[in-house]
Amino acid sequence: MKHSLKTGISFGLTSGIITTLGLMVGLNSGTHSKLVVIGGIFTIAIADALSDALGIHVSEESENKHTPAEIWESTIYTFLAKFVFALSFVIPLLFFQLSTAVIVSAIWGLSLLGIFSIYIAKDQKTKTWKVVAEHLAIALIVILITHYVGEWIGVMFG
Repeated sequence: MKHSLKTGISFGLTSGIITTLGLMVGLNSGTHSKLVVIGGIFTIAIADALSDALGIHVSEESENKHTPAEIWESTIYTFLAKFVFALSFVIPLLFFQLSTAVIVSAIWGLSLLGIFSIYIAKDQKTKTWKVVAEHLAIALIVILITHYVGEWIGVMFG
């Protein structure tokens, strides 16, 4: 797989899953509003995808070892991956009540992250369970923290 494609997809997928799940869980805990959660997802899909794409662009430029075409490919692939994976979390919200949709989204996101982690481990020829456990543990920590922060904000400002 091309470096630019691998960079864009790996960063966009991971960031799209963890950021969107954290946002969904936090907004659900604080507001219990489907409209607010959907609005947050669209905001992440646009603003954060553009921000992450620029971050990858600058990071790749700073390495000073990629062609301008490779840098732009990484930028575009990062944006597209983050945008698509973030927006995929709207689908459960269209079919389920908010609390169920958040659970379905967590299962969807953690499954995608687990599958991608298996791919990374096999590509690096490392122990699959360690890579999967590390990535899923980080995602679960984000989910737990954003849940409690959302609850706290709901109590303090709701």
